[in-house]
Amino acid sequence: MNSVYAVFWREMIILSRRLKRMLASYAISPMLFMLAFGWGMGKGISVEGVDYLSYMVPGLFALSSMSQSFSIATDINVARFYWMTFEEFQTSPVSYLSVTLGEALAGMVRGLLAPLVITIVALLAGVKLHFSFLLIMAVLLNSFQFSCGAILAAMKVRSHADQSTLTSFIIVPMSFLCGTFFPLERLPEWAGFLVGLLPLTHASHAIRAAALGQPFPWVSALVMVLYGGVFFLLATKSVRQASI
Repeated sequence: MNSVYAVFWREMIILSRRLKRMLASYAISPMLFMLAFGWGMGKGISVEGVDYLSYMVPGLFALSSMSQSFSIATDINVARFYWMTFEEFQTSPVSYLSVTLGEALAGMVRGLLAPLVITIVALLAGVKLHFSFLLIMAVLLNSFQFSCGAILAAMKVRSHADQSTLTSFIIVPMSFLCGTFFPLERLPEWAGFLVGLLPLTHASHAIRAAALGQPFPWVSALVMVLYGGVFFLLATKSVRQASI
């Protein structure tokens, strides 16, 4: 556990040096989405029995926790290609499992900070949300699965350009299609089926249900656990292979 803490603490030191500007950036995008979609296009519109702004905010929780958790991939790439951090890990008594778990925990912290900032903005805007253990659990599961996915991606890509391509073709489409801004039922049947298989879709369902006080979709929580477990195992294997 000491080695996990060492990796995690290193990332927290880096995060603390950027925290002020990161928190500011976390607030800007949600405010733009709320202004453009919540008040602009969505004013007076109800979705699934709630006003559109209340429907959208939990989607922003899912979107932001995904984006910020996955953003650790960029830092890992910099650490690999420029700081040679993984070479340092190789010469220290830190296991591959500890590296993966420490980085994943750091990504989860980022994934929690973003929804926290959005919560403050949403409450100031008068959005009523239900805060519960289920909501925190859903955000944590979403952050974990995408943190592990980020580690896996960072270990596989060979350049920053590859990382940008991966983000453009996978993360960006999920951001807009996986139930964050509208129900999947509005997509064509075949598209809804495919999108329903993606991890962010289940995160959106679980987070929205918890935030709006609706029946919690335990199946979606289980799917996130499965995605997170698979990504974690593959990420650990990739860290080991990258160190050979």
